[in-house]
Amino acid sequence: MHDPIAASRRSALRAVAMQAIVALLVALAFLAGDGTRPALAAATGGLALALGNGFATLLSLRGAIPARFAFATLLAGTSAKWLVVFVALGIALRMWQLPPLPMLAGLAIGLMAWLAGLRRLGTQRATKG
Repeated sequence: MHDPIAASRRSALRAVAMQAIVALLVALAFLAGDGTRPALAAATGGLALALGNGFATLLSLRGAIPARFAFATLLAGTSAKWLVVFVALGIALRMWQLPPLPMLAGLAIGLMAWLAGLRRLGTQRATKG
């Protein structure tokens, strides 16, 4: 039996894993070029987004629900994602005093990796029939 919600959840979690890998690669690039603090900032930006996307995926795609609640779960998942991201970035900027530009670079590249991962995994699923 085909369960499209479970398949979507697996695809989204694979995209989160790809996003986390890309965030760590960006952090390694900053480590090689600029040092420890920018690398930590880039990792924080990318991994905060990966954590938020993972949380949103688990919240939004948790199973079959009535149609009248579907939009509410998607909205709650997206809101929770950005709440996690902004709290993590706020902590990193205020408490750890990490540099903001590498953090934004990690966040932006993480977002591109998320979108590319979803597109790639969605295309693979569509071609399998």
